[in-house]
Amino acid sequence: MSDDNLDLALIDAYIGGTLDAQGEAALAEQVARIIPFHSTAPNPIQAALTRLIGHLGGEPGLFAWLDQHGGRPRVVARLYEVMGLLDLFSDNPAVVSALREFRARIHYPPGLRGYLVPATNEETLASLAGQIELLLADQETDQAVEVAAAALDMLERIAPVAEELDPNLGDLGRRLDQVRERLVGAAASH
Repeated sequence: MSDDNLDLALIDAYIGGTLDAQGEAALAEQVARIIPFHSTAPNPIQAALTRLIGHLGGEPGLFAWLDQHGGRPRVVARLYEVMGLLDLFSDNPAVVSALREFRARIHYPPGLRGYLVPATNEETLASLAGQIELLLADQETDQAVEVAAAALDMLERIAPVAEELDPNLGDLGRRLDQVRERLVGAAASH
């Protein structure tokens, strides 16, 4: 990754309120391409991203902003939504228990062989989120979408058991279905 992967002048103009719609779309495309490298990017890029994220109100604001732009930025935003859910539920005892029970019957659900670690524990879903981010870093967006959709399918299948074990999860199945529809819709128009 080189510094020219992110036009720092575009960030300055956006934060300053002087960037036109075409420039903003170009900035969103650049950010969508480099966000998988956020922790390993050169210092000037990390600093610029930090400024942009702060301006947008944090990571939720960043992903909402990316979601406003079509194509790759929207797909990336929705992939990070999936990764966020995987991280969120990774150490939930009810989800881990339901996943363990499910994987005793179907060790590698369709689309997850090679991405899902063999063991089922508190790190399984977070590891899967990391695999999706690696695919994005490798510019394999379509494959990242397929793995994310397969992960959501797997979670939807275990949702009824997890909800029974932990009523605080609410209607997890419905939530997962909505996230899946949003991801597939963004990918279809990509």
